[in-house]
Amino acid sequence: MKLSRPSLPRPLRRATAGVAALAAAGLIAATAPAALAAPSPTLAAPDIPLANVKAHLSQFQSIATANGGNRAHGRPGYKASIDYAKAKLDAAGFTTTVQQFTSSGATGYNLIADWPGGDPNKVLMAGAHLDSVSSGAGINDNGSGSAGVLETALAVSRAQLEPTKHLRFAWWGAEELGLVGSKYYVNNLPATERSKVSGYLNFDMIGSPNPGYFVYDDDPVIEKTFKDYYAGLNVPTEIETEGDGRSDHASFKNVGIPVGGLFTGASRTKSSAQAQKWGGTAGQAFDRCYHSSCDTTANINDTALDRNSDAIAHAVWTLGTETPVPPGDSYENTTDVAIPDNGAAVTSTVNVTGRTGNAPATLKADVDIRHTWRGDVVVDLLAPDGTAYRLKNSSSNDSADNVIATYTVNASSEVANGAWKLRVQDVAAQDTGYINSWKLTF
Repeated sequence: MKLSRPSLPRPLRRATAGVAALAAAGLIAATAPAALAAPSPTLAAPDIPLANVKAHLSQFQSIATANGGNRAHGRPGYKASIDYAKAKLDAAGFTTTVQQFTSSGATGYNLIADWPGGDPNKVLMAGAHLDSVSSGAGINDNGSGSAGVLETALAVSRAQLEPTKHLRFAWWGAEELGLVGSKYYVNNLPATERSKVSGYLNFDMIGSPNPGYFVYDDDPVIEKTFKDYYAGLNVPTEIETEGDGRSDHASFKNVGIPVGGLFTGASRTKSSAQAQKWGGTAGQAFDRCYHSSCDTTANINDTALDRNSDAIAHAVWTLGTETPVPPGDSYENTTDVAIPDNGAAVTSTVNVTGRTGNAPATLKADVDIRHTWRGDVVVDLLAPDGTAYRLKNSSSNDSADNVIATYTVNASSEVANGAWKLRVQDVAAQDTGYINSWKLTF
């Protein structure tokens, strides 16, 4: 982690109908990046062998020892680390790419590994930075995250997983110099390719010797995926704040890609309450060897490393093997709602369930409001979190009757599932009406 938030005539009334909702789950195809949702996965993730993860750490330690004691950007130990991971992935059937960039006068490298198959328009990424600081081998920071991601990728190969999403794994260079490698990758992705990345999962320091269990609170559904995993272990979690914006997820978040991840703590001190919750030593840093020469294979908590490596696999399997929802699904409410004349606003609710991630940038709201003077009517779409999107303003010059129209709303920042509301208010006297029906099409 690098150093450093009167009643009008009415048509024949339709019978009251419930909201139509499809229970299938998957990533929403959209022109903007969509977040991820976590319904019950179709496949259970495997247990990631701790011994395998630690074997990768031993290799990173040996590489550092043989190359001046570190695996820093521009040093031979870093390139040897890239070569080690690439050889493992090539042998496992991944398509690997080494991306070069220049920083501080030295050549840096990102390693990208694509697993065959899955929807190329819905890419789930998991990554970690592979470089250390120059003062040490960087085994917890960040051999731990790199090894956990590597072993999860190899587990995908062993299982011959056939994901519904396209899986891409990444190891970043020069993170310790300011997220250089991941920024280079994201900045060189064409906009059409960025829009295909439905989520990025980041793992930076997942084996701290005095560990906490911290979950990023960026994308709510990725966050829930990790929290659900830890709830199943009866291990409490806290929101990650120490590394916020200081690791490679920030490069993705800054261009609107949903992100999440795990962290076990760096130089901050574990509190008494945290020690009571998780064990370990209160009053001591989560990692006393952070950015130091003592960040070796002796600087790892096996339990934390094991749990977090399994959590990586859980997230990849859960978010990567969902059944996709076809685009164009509609959710409708046909129950009439009277609109008071020159009165308070009324709402009609559509409950959206079973979808993946965020609403699209082209969310369609079909509105059928019967009214004797449409110029009196103000119409808003309310997202589940209460955010209002104005569909129609009032106008004294608009003397027609009824509001029967389709509006397109960029709701890509809103989680799809939840109670969406059509809010309608009559803001002038002498004309009345009612909401006849309305529908959302994703």
